[in-house]
Amino acid sequence: MIIDPRTAGPLAGVTVVALEQAVSAPMCTRTLADFGARVIKVENPDGGDFARYYDDVVDGQAAHFVWVNRGKESVTLNLKTGAGTELLHRLLDRADVLVSNLAPGAIDRLGLSATELGRQHPDLISLSIDGFGAGGPLSHKRAYDLLVQAESGVCSVTGTADAPAKPGPPVADVTTGLYSALSIVATLCGRLRRGPGPGTAIAVSLFDTMAEMMGYHLTYARHSGVDQLPLGMSSPAVAPYGAYPTSDGQTVVLGTTNDREWQRLALEILDRPDLAGNERFRSNPGRVAHRAELDAAIGTWCAQHDLAAIQTAADAAGIGNARYNRPSEVLAHPQLAERDRWRGIDTPSGPIPSLLPPAVIEGYHPPMGAVPGLGEHTDAILGEIGCTETEIAQWRLDGVVGGRYSAVRDAHVG
Repeated sequence: MIIDPRTAGPLAGVTVVALEQAVSAPMCTRTLADFGARVIKVENPDGGDFARYYDDVVDGQAAHFVWVNRGKESVTLNLKTGAGTELLHRLLDRADVLVSNLAPGAIDRLGLSATELGRQHPDLISLSIDGFGAGGPLSHKRAYDLLVQAESGVCSVTGTADAPAKPGPPVADVTTGLYSALSIVATLCGRLRRGPGPGTAIAVSLFDTMAEMMGYHLTYARHSGVDQLPLGMSSPAVAPYGAYPTSDGQTVVLGTTNDREWQRLALEILDRPDLAGNERFRSNPGRVAHRAELDAAIGTWCAQHDLAAIQTAADAAGIGNARYNRPSEVLAHPQLAERDRWRGIDTPSGPIPSLLPPAVIEGYHPPMGAVPGLGEHTDAILGEIGCTETEIAQWRLDGVVGGRYSAVRDAHVG
């Protein structure tokens, strides 16, 4: 394969095999695909990645699945059969990276432990995502996004004191997937600098990732002895910082992060020199201690002005501000539209809009490949590793690989 360095992605030429479900590992591999890697998604012939069927809102497909699985190729292999496992190893012979997030113990039962992979595929980078990391009292437990957020304290600092909440996005899954992709890229970069080396085993757990995300809260609790209460659309660290209803039925979000910004908010927006000169509000700790009084003053002022007037005044004073938006409003957000952030991608049910990846790399256009149907690329990829049509047909009869791909069937399974 000839790779054009002028247009190829940073990871062009890298092949990733994925044994993945749900969000965390698929987010990792989709990120690698966005940077140009080839991602081969190995799925169970009996339904494949269960996230395919969370819902059917995207023309019969699940919103979760189309979000994190663009740009991949799907192969169906029954890894409970000897032939299926042997075919997987033939794929790994040609791969640079294996990514997995199977249930506890599943990777070992498949004969894919770090030790075994090191023996059979000595150059392979193997990354495994699990729930709680090895060697602890919870290591055996299944771990879903909500469960890990609860266990790591994230839910206790989200919502309000009387109504703790899970953050809306699956932040444990997403951040773990991104940390995993970063770990793979760092390992590949090290090999580029030092030359080829032995295989590398990488383990990333959702719990460790969320403990890292809780860094501020854990540091504060350790050194103060205080568990900070969640404040809804605000922050326990700074004040004023929050959401306020406006006179036209909108919600404006205003934030200050230092004493100078507070002075400008009080003097140039609220026209309240009494607040600006009050010694209780001079520093951030004082403002945090008297948050309710400040919020009441700001809330009264915002309730007398419409959103546009508030944001104009805030921009003029150099005060951070935003409009509270719902997902349906973000779809039409001018910041996305005017910067041309939407692209069409193919799916088994037809094209849909999809956001470009966040990183903008000069001269590189992300491939924005199709969302694969279940087993769509089985025959082609097995052909690449030397399998004949006769062999594939027999494996199909034996249940080693899934039935021949049908876009119509795949779009309506489940």
